[in-house]
Amino acid sequence: MLVFLLASLVLPITNYNDECDILSDTIVVKNSPSDISIAFSNGPNTNDDITGLHTLTFSLSGTGNISSILIELLDSGTWSTVTNLTETPWLKHFDSTAYANGSYTLRATAWDDDVANNTSAQSGQFNIVNHIPEITIFKVLNPDYGTGDSATDRAWFDIESNEAISFRWGAIDDDLKRATLTNAPGPSAPAADGPGTLNYGWDWASGNMSEGVSNPRLTVFDYSGLSNSSTLFIGIDRTGPSIGTVSIGDGSTWQQSTSVTLSNLISGSDDGQGSGVSHIEWSSDIGVTWNSVSTDSITLTLDEGIHNIAIRAIDNVGNIGPSDTITIRVDATEPEADGWTVDELTTSKIGGANVSYSAIDGQSGIDNTSSYIQYGFDSNGVGQTPDLSGRWITLGTSGLEGTVGLANWATKSRQHLMLQAVVFDVAGNSMTTAPASYQILPGLDLYWNETETNLDRLVVRPGENMGNITITSVLESNQDYGGSVVVRLESAPADRTSSVQWTVMEARTLGTGSLSDSTETMIWNYTVPKTGQFDLRLVIDYADGIDEYDEGNNYNHMVVTGAAVTSAGLVPSFSPSIIALLFAGIVISHLQRRSND
Repeated sequence: MLVFLLASLVLPITNYNDECDILSDTIVVKNSPSDISIAFSNGPNTNDDITGLHTLTFSLSGTGNISSILIELLDSGTWSTVTNLTETPWLKHFDSTAYANGSYTLRATAWDDDVANNTSAQSGQFNIVNHIPEITIFKVLNPDYGTGDSATDRAWFDIESNEAISFRWGAIDDDLKRATLTNAPGPSAPAADGPGTLNYGWDWASGNMSEGVSNPRLTVFDYSGLSNSSTLFIGIDRTGPSIGTVSIGDGSTWQQSTSVTLSNLISGSDDGQGSGVSHIEWSSDIGVTWNSVSTDSITLTLDEGIHNIAIRAIDNVGNIGPSDTITIRVDATEPEADGWTVDELTTSKIGGANVSYSAIDGQSGIDNTSSYIQYGFDSNGVGQTPDLSGRWITLGTSGLEGTVGLANWATKSRQHLMLQAVVFDVAGNSMTTAPASYQILPGLDLYWNETETNLDRLVVRPGENMGNITITSVLESNQDYGGSVVVRLESAPADRTSSVQWTVMEARTLGTGSLSDSTETMIWNYTVPKTGQFDLRLVIDYADGIDEYDEGNNYNHMVVTGAAVTSAGLVPSFSPSIIALLFAGIVISHLQRRSND
């Protein structure tokens, strides 16, 4: 068949050459067994135990031209290629560690170019019995924190730059050779342990143990060329952590409770690339006595007032961070009432009425932004809700002062403006004042000018001829008054009982416009009818027909005395001493100022 294929390939070429008349030689291809024999000159032999690298060499005999040797391995009934050698020297370093321990056979197939055929040989069945070194221990001695087993559980040390870290290792192997330690902290690396005598560890001092993390790697080698590695995770930390932002209570500047929770203690602290925060310490006496807390929050019971708390963080290897001071302000008491300041309220008022409330808070102070005033109108100024308004009305501006805007106060005569304040302090404590009422009085007030209203005589002889006295009175108003007003002179015995009524001696009606200039002078005459004392009074608007600011000043009282006459025609009351007369004058002056009988 091979000859037929070759002939098929040659025929076209021959025809082409016939056309060109160039064919000179006939091609001959040999295909016969090779005269070369191949054998394994360096095992492995039957039942050999192979470990590590094994050099395969071959012996060739006979004649021929070998261009390649294919090396194969029989494993569980299947041949797989190990390598294909294509040049001399015909040898192969067989790495048995690339295969699992077990029984194998090698086959070498040489290709003889002269006969375009191959020849092969097999090794004996051998055993791969590699023993990779088994690391039984790799650790550091006396870490301050952690084990070093993982990156999340590093072995941390708080050592100075010139101190040492002790590493220890152990391994099982039938031909253990040496061990190396790489990635150790410091600018250099420790020497290999072995070959020869093995110390199974290093007391490593680089002379410059800088802070930070490293991952020292142990590699153990045996004489078979096998090795195994293990890694430790360590760190050096000489710097204490810093305190982060501590959350105080509800976050307000002032706390409303004496129980204040501090949180974000550990989670907010930062140890950088160090061993991590272990716990927090706090001191209420600024560093004299420190208290430890290992949780992320703590609740302190504090008195009212301002407290400065020192706080610091300690890491897992004992480094103490710088202390910080936080200020805790506690105010658990509601504000104290002081009082109202309200404009005078009359029907004559034009524009709004200014109102303000004063409150005291000894700790956090009054929060004017949250505090506010409410008002309403009431018929009698009694009760918890203004009955005329039906509800409390909040002033349009915050704070404890404002203006009750009302266009016409004249319609509110005798009503009561009721006020209440809702007072907050900065800590959030609040109090609502008891309702306060302020009556809206008439703007007009009529009254007697007491200085200008008097009698011309205090003691007279009774009767039509001798008992006449003259009363000068000045009626005034606090504002120009264009209406009319009735005034009267009334008299009654000074020693009367409660059943005796005042006698109207004279009534006058002052016409419209009489008080347009706010004053009116009037002269009155009175005759003392008999001996004894008589009370006199001038009365404004006796029927209360005019709504006034103060009805109590509508009366002006005076006293006149009718003296008895002796046979000599003298007034007996003149016979006492001057001292007695002075005393009588003081009494009469006092009686004139009586506001009622």
